[in-house]
Amino acid sequence: MPTQTHTSHFLTGLTRITFEGGLTREGIPSKAHVYYIHRANQFIKSANDRDPAELSVKEIGDLLGDFGRDGNLADWQFGQLVVAVHILLTQCLASMAAAHVDWAYWKASARSLSAEHATTAREHTPYELVYLKYSRGSGEYADIRRQHRELIVRFVTQIRARGYAYKTEEAYEQWIVRYIAFCKGASPEVNGADHVANYLNDLVVSGNVSASTQNQALNALIFLYEQVLNAPLGQLEKFARSKRKKHVPVVMSRSEVRALLDELDGWQCNIASLLYGTGMRVMEGLMLRVKDIDFQYGRIHVAQAKGKKDRFVPLPKSSIHHLKEQIRKVSSIHEQDPHEGYGETVLPEALGKKYPHAAKEMKWQFLYPSGRPSVDSRSGVVRRHHMHESGLQRAVKKAAGLAGIRKRVGCHTFRHYMRYFIMSCCPSKAVILDRRVIYYRHNI
Repeated sequence: MPTQTHTSHFLTGLTRITFEGGLTREGIPSKAHVYYIHRANQFIKSANDRDPAELSVKEIGDLLGDFGRDGNLADWQFGQLVVAVHILLTQCLASMAAAHVDWAYWKASARSLSAEHATTAREHTPYELVYLKYSRGSGEYADIRRQHRELIVRFVTQIRARGYAYKTEEAYEQWIVRYIAFCKGASPEVNGADHVANYLNDLVVSGNVSASTQNQALNALIFLYEQVLNAPLGQLEKFARSKRKKHVPVVMSRSEVRALLDELDGWQCNIASLLYGTGMRVMEGLMLRVKDIDFQYGRIHVAQAKGKKDRFVPLPKSSIHHLKEQIRKVSSIHEQDPHEGYGETVLPEALGKKYPHAAKEMKWQFLYPSGRPSVDSRSGVVRRHHMHESGLQRAVKKAAGLAGIRKRVGCHTFRHYMRYFIMSCCPSKAVILDRRVIYYRHNI
């Protein structure tokens, strides 16, 4: 336990005033300050008589990691603790080591992957997933999922039987629920092509949706009637089709990319640089595993990407040092987790049944693991997943604003630059088709 001097010095006097001032600058309302003070006290107690200002970078990380492994702390509580410790060490105690802690990493770790996330959703059966959606949800859509759960389960089962991606499953399921809501709760079994045409008309007339959105809704309904209800819609009557727009991709210049990356810190800067240098999608980067980095051949293996296709992307020389250091960090985490009863990660599809011990092997661990493990709501198994993509997405958007970039910039914009670079600098190595750059497989 810490000495009473440290605790009382923090709770009273100038230190507390400074701490609460830091909370106010972070936009935290005054009525919530007491909770952050409690989190800061928790951290002080965990230091075990050591002065928090004298903790090293590793010791701070180890203490935060211990809190991350605490199953009694919810995500939002862990987020409170990280913010409280950050303000305590940097603004109140002027800790020299705190300036070198990757606070962006710990703040992003406060959001775990939910049961509906693409990485973990297929761990649940269709019935379990539908139950989670309507039991945790509220409003009209939750009621529809509850009333029509058997139909939705059949629909999801057929989607999975045909090997569709989870993102497609999620989008199609939402369109079916919205269609039932449009029909005032009536089952699609009693409605036909006329109702489908009316719904598609309403999407354009009332919803003002794009052509791709309308086509996605149409494909979902065609799948429902043909594959689930065995009642093909046949030739639909004419309905208002949204006009397809032609978009050109947003491409940043090298100076803009450099300015954006300068506004990022820690893991966010490292993975954003990797996306920029490889042209990977954001989820492809976050779902990389240790085994996917091939330093000998200078390439990265992107497994089961869009369309369930594997491919290789070049390993940027500027990222080699960072990736080796990242693997060392993952190894350190993986060595500690088994002592706490953890150490597993989620495996793709049914690989865990074929190789029962693979989930505990170092090579299968995510390259960018979260700072805290997650509990599988189905099996109760504690696993360490990859970082949630929302933290990186928000950081890139904020960094673009700070860098003075007035373009619409997101994580996917780095991929646009990679395509533009190859198209403009290496035209002999790319095929330009329908405004997209298709890479020859033997070149990547």
